[in-house]
Amino acid sequence: MSASSGIIASSELTAAFADAVQSGSIRFIKVSIRNESLVHDLSIQINASFEDDLQHLQGDDVLLPDTPAYILARLDPPSSDWLAINYVPDAAQVREKMLYASTRFSLLKSLGSTLFTDTIFATSKNDLTREAYASHVRHSTAPNPLSKREQEIADLRASESRAASYEGSRARVNHIGAGISFNWSSQAENAVAELVENSEKNLLVLSVEPKTETLDQYFFGNTEAESLGAALPVSEPCYALFARQCDVNKREIGSSATYESVKSILTRLSPTASISPRKIETSDPAELNNAFLDRELDTTHLPQSSVVQASKGFAKPKGPPRRR
Repeated sequence: MSASSGIIASSELTAAFADAVQSGSIRFIKVSIRNESLVHDLSIQINASFEDDLQHLQGDDVLLPDTPAYILARLDPPSSDWLAINYVPDAAQVREKMLYASTRFSLLKSLGSTLFTDTIFATSKNDLTREAYASHVRHSTAPNPLSKREQEIADLRASESRAASYEGSRARVNHIGAGISFNWSSQAENAVAELVENSEKNLLVLSVEPKTETLDQYFFGNTEAESLGAALPVSEPCYALFARQCDVNKREIGSSATYESVKSILTRLSPTASISPRKIETSDPAELNNAFLDRELDTTHLPQSSVVQASKGFAKPKGPPRRR
């Protein structure tokens, strides 16, 4: 059987439905397939609430236990929407089941699919009771089940929302972009700008809170290049922004994996600061000393200030030997 049976609504059915929509007094319209056409079988007036009127569908004078049918049902005001009920009992013949299944889209299209905002698939009259309809509504309005990954993301967002409360009315800002999605604490953000202006502090270490994916201040102070490695945590990832000593008016901060975020913060909080495009990546903080920085940053070609990114577990690979 194809996806569509090609059966269309009769002119009698379309007229009856149009009258029902206009009058507002019809609760149910029963539709059947006869002689290759969708026909109007009967109409039932509104007597009570929609849930109470469902009892009218229980009698064999409306629905038979072994014969499929469509029921078009008007919902209660203030809604003007209609509910489409596809009644295909288990006891029906296979051919009829397939015929009604392949015709239901044609029925709704013929009558105006925008009027029908919900659908019930019933295999017995027990699916058309007050209790069954209440269960259907609960199921329809319940949130979709989440995969394990989707649930983790939902939990993360909830955690971020709770964590944001300590910042008061200050909005949390994602400076890096959707690809990495780190948030910054206000303390860490302000420390970046202060690093440029404060000649007494030359090292800012940012730790990563994995549950909320937030960068927070781990250490902010002064250290010599030879002691740089000792200032970094050895068992967890971090970002270290290190400004090498020079005239305070010429201090610059270089690049790391957080280049875009640092650039965004400095542009807003310290517009006079300039940023170099260099970075260092290491998995061994002990190797960070003055000679290492000179070699990696090539200070004969770069400004005297740079940023060092220390990220546990990501070592910079050595390049191939130069050919003579």
